[in-house]
This record gives sequence, C-alpha cells and structure tokens, in this order.
Amino acid sequence: MRPAASSGSSLAEQSSARRRGSATLSVVLAGTIVVLALAGGLAQSLLPGTLVGRDAPSVVAAAIFAASYLALAVGRVPGLVIDRAGVALVGACLMVAGGALPLEDAYKAVDLDTLTLLLGMMIVVANLRLSGFFAQASAWMMRRAHHPLALLAAVTAVAGVFSAFLVNDAICLVLAPLVLELTLSLRRNPVPYLLAVAMASNIGSTATITGNPQNMMIGSFSQIPYAQFTASLAPVALVGLVLTFILIALLHRREFSDGSRLMAETPPARIHRVLMLRVLIATAVLIALFFAGQPPAKAAIIIGGLLLLTRRVRSERVYAEIDWSLLLMFAGLFIIVAGAEHTLLSDGTITAVARLHLDRVPVLSAVTAVLSNLVSNVPAVLMLKPFIEPLSDQQTAWLTVAMASTLAGNFTVLGSIANLIVVQRAATSGVKISFWDYFRVGAPLTIISLTVGTLWLRL
Repeated sequence: MRPAASSGSSLAEQSSARRRGSATLSVVLAGTIVVLALAGGLAQSLLPGTLVGRDAPSVVAAAIFAASYLALAVGRVPGLVIDRAGVALVGACLMVAGGALPLEDAYKAVDLDTLTLLLGMMIVVANLRLSGFFAQASAWMMRRAHHPLALLAAVTAVAGVFSAFLVNDAICLVLAPLVLELTLSLRRNPVPYLLAVAMASNIGSTATITGNPQNMMIGSFSQIPYAQFTASLAPVALVGLVLTFILIALLHRREFSDGSRLMAETPPARIHRVLMLRVLIATAVLIALFFAGQPPAKAAIIIGGLLLLTRRVRSERVYAEIDWSLLLMFAGLFIIVAGAEHTLLSDGTITAVARLHLDRVPVLSAVTAVLSNLVSNVPAVLMLKPFIEPLSDQQTAWLTVAMASTLAGNFTVLGSIANLIVVQRAATSGVKISFWDYFRVGAPLTIISLTVGTLWLRL
C-alpha cells in the first residue's frame, strides 16, 4: 500500500508542478506583452521618424492581437484571475498605450449600434424573466408533454424560437435551470434535454439579427434589413431545429425508446401578471418594429428604456440581469481588431487573402466555421470583416458568415458561450455533460446543418 500511496502522491506533485510552471510562464508572457506595448509607445514618441519608431506600432499590434486572441480562445490566463472581458479590455488599453491606435480612433472603433442593440435586448429579456414568463412557459411544457419525445420536441422548439428573437445566451441562462429542474422532477436523464437547450438555442439564433451577438454585429456592419435577413436564414434555422431533434433522439435512444408516460406536478411559479402582459406587449411591438424596417438598435433601446418605467420591479433588479462583462468584452474586441487593422492590414494582405476565393459560399462557410472554433464566433466575425468588405456580393458573404459562425458553435462544447452556460449550470446540480456527450451529437449536427445552410445560400 505504501508504494501505491507514494506513487499517487508523486503524480499529484508532478501535476501541481506542471500547473505552477504553466502559470508562471503565462504570467511572464503577459508581463512581456505589457512591457513591449509600453516600450513601443515610448519608442514612437521618443524616436519619431526612425526605423524603430516606425515599426514599433506594428510589432506591438501583432503581439497584442495574437496574445489577446489566444487568451480569448482559451478563456483564461493561467496564473491570473482574469476573464474574457478583462482580457479584451487589457488588450484594447495596450493597443492605445503601444501607439497602434490613437485614442480618438479607439473611440470610433467601438460599434455603438451593436452595444446598444445588445443592451436593449438584455433589458427586455430581464423583464420577461422577472415577470415569470419563462417559468410559465416551462410549466406549459410540463402540462402538455406526456412522452419523452414530446418533451424533447417542446424544449427544442421553445429554445429555438425564443433564441431567434431574444439572444441565445440569455435564453440558455433562463431555460437551462428550468429544464434541469423539470427533467429531474420527472426522473428522466437531463443530458439530452439540456443538449437540446444549447444546440437549439445556437441554431434558432441563426434566424435573425437579434438571435446572437455576432449576428447583431453583422446586422450593423452589413445594414441588411431585419426582414430580409430573417427570410434568408430562417429556413436554415428551421431545418437545423428538426435535425437537432432527430439526432438527439437517435443518439439517446435509451431515453426515448420506452413508452412511459410523463407525470409530474407543476411547481408553483411566482407570476407578475400585469408585468408579464406589459412586457409581452412590448416584445411584440419590438419585433413588429424590427420587421417594419426600424433600425434594430434604436427600437431595442427605446423599448428597453420604456420597460424601466414601472412601479413593480426596481431598476436594480433589471440591471443585475444584464451581462455587463459581455458588453465590455465587445468594446475591447472592437478596439483590438481596429488596432490590428490600422497597423497590420495592407493591400498585399487583402490581395493574398483574396486568393482563398472567399467570394465563394462553400469556401467562406468553411473558413468561418474553422475560425469560429479556433477563436470563438464573435472574434472570428471581427477578424473576417476587412476581408468581406472588398467582395462584390457583400450581402451574401455576410449572410454566409452569420450562418456559419453560429452553426459552428455546435461542433464542441467550447464552441459557444451558450454551450458553456448550459454545461456549467448542469454541473452546479451534479449533472455532468462531458466533452464526448456533446461532441457525438454536436459534430454531426454541425456538419449536416452547415451543408444545408451552404447549399441554401448558393441557390
């Protein structure tokens, strides 16, 4: 027994040493980037006109861009307690400090339309949740889904439709705990239903500009009308939701093969009926304004602002529901990418990338999907922006990027924030969704849905 115990202790020590070494290395690299940025800024100020002064911003921008995107892809910096939002903010600050981007240009780089639209939609979703609407929707599913397959269909449809209009990350935050509680009360395996929440939310969000953050950016960049965007991508989302249902049912046959009837008591939900009616009317008006051609950011922030005029819910409760770190991350990313464009992007780079034939839908779809899984979908869209602008058919190109960057999020559990929200929420209740649990459904779903979307946009 002693040798075994000694061996286990040795392995633990080795693992701990490797973690310490990794943390030390990452901290040293982070410190090097900071020093390099500050030195670059000083060189530009103290040695103007010299080779060092001229080239310093380019070197600084390349280092900051690479380091920031690596940290964003990993999701953390070992040895430091900093999240993605913090990484984006630090990267943006270093772009300015290193002389890669003047402060005035940094202000202009932040796309306020995207941030305004996202903030307005978060306020609307917060009011829907606080009114008890989502709990009511969960209770409705429970009363009507009398078979596991019917419950799976209901979860897939609700997650997909809600995410199409109300931002998929927010929908996952709301639906994951409700579906988890529902399936555990029914004594069913929660994993396939939680997979349906994540995957259907990703796919449903493909349909509209307000479905997810990357689509909001694309809507702002491309100025494609809301109705036209929806008409182009809603069919892809609909087919994708059907595929989600079929693949989960096939790959989790044990859960759905028995003919058992679901019986569970509907848990009491706290409902603010007046508030719910008010916010549902506001949401319907908002969606109508989108389809009527009103600028989405303008419509969302006005409706969101008006919803704060209430005697029933304190504004602080609404603010607590807003993902401020996501807004901060977006602002930082805009500046990081602008700094890289300002110093690194040349006509020669654009010409070289043009040889990839990004004007072809299958090529652009594949490049976007791969890039989205390497650095995440929002950074991928920002990286592709300067190469989309020279294309002759920008509208089709932007629709392709919107479709591929969103659907690619289903490939692995790390593919989108929505996936991580569901997995982490499940883990807090003792339900484990492993990488393989997700991948064996998500990988074929991504490949098939991307193929369908690519063929559709080529018509």
